[in-house]
Formats: sequence, C-alpha cells, structure tokens
Amino acid sequence: MKKMLDIPKLRQELLNKQSFNQEVLDHIYTQNWLNIWVPKQYNGLGLHFSEGLKVLQSVAKIDGSLGWFVTLCSGANYFSRNLKPDVASNLFSLQKTCFGGSGMLGGTAEKVGDKYIINGLWHYATGAPYLTHFTLNAKIIEDGKEILDENGEPKFLSFILNKYQVKLISTWKSMGMVATSSHSFEVENEIVHQDYSFIYNEFYSDDLVEKIPFRIFADLTLLVNYLGMAEHFIEKSLEIIQYQKQTNFDNFVIKSTSKTIEFAKTIENLLTNNSPISEEIETEIHSFGIETVEKITQFIIEIYPQLGIKASKINEEINQIFRDYFTATQHRNFRQNIQLK
Repeated sequence: MKKMLDIPKLRQELLNKQSFNQEVLDHIYTQNWLNIWVPKQYNGLGLHFSEGLKVLQSVAKIDGSLGWFVTLCSGANYFSRNLKPDVASNLFSLQKTCFGGSGMLGGTAEKVGDKYIINGLWHYATGAPYLTHFTLNAKIIEDGKEILDENGEPKFLSFILNKYQVKLISTWKSMGMVATSSHSFEVENEIVHQDYSFIYNEFYSDDLVEKIPFRIFADLTLLVNYLGMAEHFIEKSLEIIQYQKQTNFDNFVIKSTSKTIEFAKTIENLLTNNSPISEEIETEIHSFGIETVEKITQFIIEIYPQLGIKASKINEEINQIFRDYFTATQHRNFRQNIQLK
C-alpha cells in the first residue's frame, strides 16, 4: 500500500533546494512515479495515457522540479518497451531503476562485432545525479566510416548505459527548476553490447501507449506540467491576495485540463478501434499546447506584480513557482519561432 503524501512537508523539503534529498527520492520510489508508463510485467504501473497525465499534473502541482523530473524520467523509463524482454526484465527488477538522458545526437557509436564503443558529449540530462542509467543517441561508425540511412542522413541508434559508464559535467545553473540538476554528461570509450541499443519506434510490448505518436506523447506530458505549476501558482497567490484574475486563471486551468484529458481519451479511443491518428489532430494538439502555455504565461505576468514584495523573496514558495515556470517555458516544445529584428 502506498504511503500517503504529506504535500506541505514535501514542498518544504523542495523549497530552494539544489537537489532532491533522500526523503524526496524515497517518496518518488514509494509512489512508483518513475514507472507510470512501464508495463506491469516489468513492475511498472502500466497506466493508460489519460491516467498517467493526471498523475503527472498532480506531481507538477506539488513542485515544478519534482514534476519535471518525474515526467522526463518516467518518459525515459518508457523505453523499457523498446528493449528485449529479458533485458527489460533485468533492468526493471528494481523499482528504483531510473532512465534519463538526452534526445540530442551528441556522439558516435563504433560497431565492433556485437558491441559498440561510445564516445561523445550530451546536454540537459534531467535528474542526472539521480539516474541509474543514461539514454543517448549516437551516430553509427563502421570500419572508420559514418553509416548513412536510406535518405543519406547519418544513421543513429539509441543506447542505455549504466551510470558508472558516464561522467557528469556540472552545467545546470538555471534560475529555476534547480533541483532537476539537468547537467551535461560525457562518455569516453565505453563498451555497450548491442542488446542495450534500441530504436525508439520499435517495440517488444503490445498495448496502446507505445502506439501514441511521439509528438503527441511529448506535447501532452509536458503540457500537464505547465498546468500543474499553474495550479500551484494560483493556490499560493491566493494566500497573499484575492484578485479577480485568479478566478479567471483558475477557470482557464480547469477547462484546459479537461481539454487535455479529452485529447488523451480521443487518442486512446482511436487506437483501441485501430483508427489512424491523423496529422490534423497532431497539429491541433500541438497548437492547443502553444496557446495554453501562452495564456498561462499571460495570467502569471498579470497576477505576479500584484503580489507585493513577498513574491520577490527567493525563500518564498510563490517566487520559486515563478522561477520554475519561466525556466520550464524555455523548453522548445511550445516555443514559437519568432523572427527577431
């Protein structure tokens, strides 16, 4: 049985911390948050898409860094589905298994027999100090030559490395999301067996979650983080002032949350009925995400100046929410391409 969360205590443990302490990590493991997308056969929760989104939003409402870490690392643990069953079973035999890393193409993998020699540098690995394994993408080299795919582009594979094969580089110096510790990492001449490589859209499991287009999965899992942080901001701002904009903001967040879950259920229903996911609905969801984040940003900018000097103090929770939110908005998913003069 899961231990009930003491949210005020958990928030206090996370207030202006440079990293997660052991008690916070124990909360994460006890709730099995890292494994919301991992199949039950590998000790995961195996949640449906709409259910998992609700969990992620509730965690982001507790704290921005906590929500972002759980979202990105549970998203990386999703790769359990891309691994051969015996490899996945072995890696996820412990509930504390935590994947994370970088989606960028940052290095090379030289094929030697059934192994690869990995070298390279990757950036922004969310939760780097807490990871048990690192995921990365690397260009494939054979006989000293870069292998190209059918389109003439560099061929790459994704790999999973044990944390002991990776060197962390302390580069995370942001104003917010501090405890995510999203540092860079380097790999030098590390040998990885081919069984620990994978292709992100090839699966060994068979349920609805892995059939969700990656763009939709990424958009909605990140969007619920912004909504969760918005809920937290409203809650804490109401402790300072009562302001009509907060009511408008709260109504907007409620409607946006409902729409987000509605999108997720639509995707689930289409997949259940073996119906295609159209490009139109992908675009609709992405546009909804952009518009929602823009509106949340406007509300926060309008309300924040009314909160007084308390909101400017770095030891106040409302200030941390503000910093976390505007750090999170720098993620490329919902940034529009603006032509600067």
